[in-house]
Order: sequence, then structure tokens, then C-alpha cells
Amino acid sequence: MAIRSVEPRAALSPAAVLFRGLGDVSRLAILRRLVDAERRVTDLVADLGLSQGTVSGHLACLRDCGLVTARPQGRQMFYALAHPQLLELFTATEELLLRIGSTVALCPTYGNPDTGCDDPSCVKSEETA
Repeated sequence: MAIRSVEPRAALSPAAVLFRGLGDVSRLAILRRLVDAERRVTDLVADLGLSQGTVSGHLACLRDCGLVTARPQGRQMFYALAHPQLLELFTATEELLLRIGSTVALCPTYGNPDTGCDDPSCVKSEETA
């Protein structure tokens, strides 16, 4: 068995940024909607009940991070997942949550920010802020 060396923090930084981006409830909801098919901003606004500005801002963030692509068609823009590995990540996450979901939800530091976590490191979604 090979012993793995401890990874330097700098090597882990891109993964931390990815998970931080995925940690926002609105961005995660947008990505989940894009699993099924490409969508327009207006589709996502209707599906998620968020404002057009909020959806557009999150899509810009996700696009800047290389997680979504945008395809113009006439005056409309269609957004899609940029990498099929995101679907694999969501599937693996769902499987993990089936095993430990209640433990994660009860985590005193990061558990369910929608219920009013008092820890300043908890991220509040737009709907609960």
C-alpha cells in the first residue's frame, strides 16, 4: 500500500474554490436544473422563483468558473453544464447524502443554513437572508 503525502494547501485551493461555488443554494439549484437540459434565464427564473438579476449573476459566476456554457440563439442565451463530470459529482453527492445526510444536516458549523445557523461561516441563501 502506497502512503500518500500530505497535499500542500495551495494544491487544494482550486478544489476549495469549486466547493465554495457549489455551496451556494441558488447556484446549486441552477446547476441541478441544467442537468436535464439547457435553459434560458427566464426558464430558471420561473423554475426557481429567483429574480432575473440573481439568476443572471449566478450564471455569470458559474460561466466565469467554467461550470456552465452559454449558447446564443437569436436574442436568447441558452445555458448548459460545461462538463458531464458535474452530473457524476451530483450522483456521488446524492449517494453520499443517502448515507450521511442527517449527520451533515445536523453539523453545528455548516448544517442547514436555511434554518438559521448562528455561525458566521454559514452562508445564507437569498431566500433566507
